[in-house]
Amino acid sequence: MRVLVTGAGGQLGREVVDLCTAAGDEVVPCDRAALDVTDRDHVLQVIGAAAPDAIVHAGAWTDVDGCETDPDHAYATNALGTRHVAEGARMVEARVCYVSTDYVFDGTRTRPYHEWDAVNPLSVYGRSKLGGEAALGPQDTVVRTSWVCGRQGRNFVRTILSRAAAGQQLTVVDDQYGCPTFAEDLATMIRRLVVARLPGLFHVTNQGSTTWYRFARDAVEAAGLDVALITPITTAEMQPPRPAPRPAYSVLDNAALRISGMPLLADHHEPLERLAKELVSSGSMT
Repeated sequence: MRVLVTGAGGQLGREVVDLCTAAGDEVVPCDRAALDVTDRDHVLQVIGAAAPDAIVHAGAWTDVDGCETDPDHAYATNALGTRHVAEGARMVEARVCYVSTDYVFDGTRTRPYHEWDAVNPLSVYGRSKLGGEAALGPQDTVVRTSWVCGRQGRNFVRTILSRAAAGQQLTVVDDQYGCPTFAEDLATMIRRLVVARLPGLFHVTNQGSTTWYRFARDAVEAAGLDVALITPITTAEMQPPRPAPRPAYSVLDNAALRISGMPLLADHHEPLERLAKELVSSGSMT
C-alpha cells in the first residue's frame, strides 16, 4: 500500500509513518514544510506526483487557543486545507482518513457521545475541524479522537512529568472529562481502518474516561513521582482564563467500532504506565 501522511512531523503523524513503514507500506511522509495544505496548487501537485492509494490526513492546527484568536488561519488549515487534500485524493482515486476531534461536541451531555450524536462545537478549533469533516466524500474515513499523547512532540503527559520531575507545583482542572488516547495505539487503528477500506465516521480512543487532574495524577504516580505536587482546580479558577471554551464532557463512545466487531483500544491506564516509565527512564520528558 502506498500511503501519503500529512502532518508527518507531529506526534501522531510520526507514529503513523513508523507503523506503516514497519508493515511494509510505501510511505510518503509530508510534514508542514513538504506540504502546505493551505496552498491548493501545491497540495494537488504533491498528491498528483505521489499517486498514493490512501492519504492519512493527520496534519492540522491543533493550538485550540491560537485558533480562537486567529480564526482565518484555523479555517484555512483545518477546513479549507482538508478540502484541498480531499480534492487531490479524488484526482488520483485515493481514499482519505481524516483525523478529527472530540471538540466538535459542546460537552453538555452526561453520557458518552457516539458517532450519530448531533455536533455543536464551542470553539473555532472545533468548528474548523468540523468543516474539515464536511469536505470529505462518502468513500473516506473520519476518525474522531481526543486527548492525544505519546512519545513524540509536545503533549500533556510529557509536560506534566517534566514539571513534576523538576519538583514544580501543578494545578490541573478536575471538571473536564474525556478519554486519553495514545498516539501509537491510535496509529494502529487508523492503519487497520485504511487497510480494511472502511468508510464513514469512527470514534477512536483508548478506553476509560477521566479528568485532566486524575490523568495527571495517574501519570505522575506511574512515573514514581510525587502526586502531592498536583492540586485540582475548576475551569473557572484557571488563571489566566483560556481564550477558547472547552467542552466539560467530551467522552467518546467507540460505538461504530464496537458494533462493527472491531477490537477496541486498550484501557488508557495500560499505555500510560508504559509511556510514563519509558519517558522517565530515557529522560526524554521535555
